[in-house]
Amino acid sequence: MRSSVLSLNSARNALSATPPLDRAVSSALPTRLRPADLLRLTDEGAEDVLAGRYDHLLPANGIWPTDERWATRLLSDDEVDVWLISWTPGKSTELHDHAGSLGALTVLSGALSEFRWNGTELRRRTLTAGDQASFPIGWVHDVMRAPAAGDCSQVARNGTAVESVGPLDPTLSVHAYSPPLTAMSYYEVTGHGTLRRSRTVLTDQPEGDM
Repeated sequence: MRSSVLSLNSARNALSATPPLDRAVSSALPTRLRPADLLRLTDEGAEDVLAGRYDHLLPANGIWPTDERWATRLLSDDEVDVWLISWTPGKSTELHDHAGSLGALTVLSGALSEFRWNGTELRRRTLTAGDQASFPIGWVHDVMRAPAAGDCSQVARNGTAVESVGPLDPTLSVHAYSPPLTAMSYYEVTGHGTLRRSRTVLTDQPEGDM
């Protein structure tokens, strides 16, 4: 995975030379980072987790939560947030966007199912270990842990069959957002095949509140 040009350390060093801005103000400004930069950051974050550099942030005794998603920040500054997320069966994020933030992820282990609104319908894809994805402004999606083979609890979402994959414990992904998340809007698909915003919330949590 390690093909990063913009590393977590270099991001910290580069950003330390910039006068700090109030988070609410900085998040409203255009980000200098691009999707490729965020993909590199999540790629390197995944490598660093595998190398044990963030073991001090992981759940005690290596016991991952089984009831709710879990997350910890790997990096946080005025320009970017990088998170490690653990996914549990049957817990989706709901359809949402990331307001004014760009996003990206790298799947570290297990697999995720993403349901993206393409303007007329929800399209599904499965992201397995090593896969990456980026999210431009306006990207509306729902993300959940892909079901393991033989798991009947996640056979479909909104009438769409979900592909079963291999061993998924734990299912981990690294996410980056720039500017750091401050709000998310949630959506529902209407009976007329359109998308309707149901609510907007202020949050700094990744992929919906944990």
